[in-house]
Amino acid sequence: MPRKKIDLTIPDLTGRRAVVTGASDGIGLGIASRLAAAGAALVLPVRNRVKGEAAIASIRKTTPRADVSLLDLDLSSLASVAALGRTLMDQGRPIHLLINNAGVMTPPDRQTTADGHELQFGSNHLGHFALVAHLLPLLKAGRARVTSQISVAANSGAINWDDLNWQRSYDGMAAYRQSKIAFGLFGLELDRRSRAAGWGISSNLAHPGVAPTNLLAARPEIGRAEAAPARRVIVLLARIGILGTVESAGLPALLAATGSDAGGGRFYGPRGPGHVGGGPAEQTLYQSLRSPEDARRIWQRSEELAEVSFGE
Repeated sequence: MPRKKIDLTIPDLTGRRAVVTGASDGIGLGIASRLAAAGAALVLPVRNRVKGEAAIASIRKTTPRADVSLLDLDLSSLASVAALGRTLMDQGRPIHLLINNAGVMTPPDRQTTADGHELQFGSNHLGHFALVAHLLPLLKAGRARVTSQISVAANSGAINWDDLNWQRSYDGMAAYRQSKIAFGLFGLELDRRSRAAGWGISSNLAHPGVAPTNLLAARPEIGRAEAAPARRVIVLLARIGILGTVESAGLPALLAATGSDAGGGRFYGPRGPGHVGGGPAEQTLYQSLRSPEDARRIWQRSEELAEVSFGE
């Protein structure tokens, strides 16, 4: 029996500028394609220009007149993040949607960013944290909605406060969970601070459930020569409809970013059993994300580690 297609209506985004990280393939490309089809002016910051050009070609197959541009971004380098910030600030165009989607998952051995931070914490969290700081004037000007993509992995684990960069011992999955918890706490704290200071930004969270993306594929650049064994299981379960598809996995972030009823400080994901697949819907916030004190604490530490300030 054919699998029932899960979809979402995206409002008209003509005249609105959207920035999507991690959009050169997978879930991010699906998100970017839908935003382009809805009329958004897209900015795709990418690490790999060849993949970025291929992504633009893919978008223009379905939306020939898509307004889409490519810029350089390596989230594992704070200098690269700052350079992108300067480029967009020089362009001076307000940003209306920012979807922080890019991520790296479970290098088998501890690796570090260009700035010496554990790779997952540095890329998934600190890189995006710094990006928002650098783009803050443009986000304020656009009264933006910022959607940060976390993970079902954030439903367990904790912040390793005594060793944020996993220098004393390394557990790839524990470090991944921490990066997504920290990122989620940041997204919620951004909304609180915006409300308190009148920035006009709304910030919320999404997670894609579980889908056969490239997160667990062979990634020689992070020390994974072959696809993780779990990926084969995920592909099989997605094929028979238990897990999500790459297309359906992008819908919670699209709902969070564009839904008329989607608000700041809220959390969206798949509604199916275990929240690993199914149509997009609001979710109950994970216990690990509920402490405003933890959110303030990770915000302060992140400003120090990323060497940025939100000018408060």
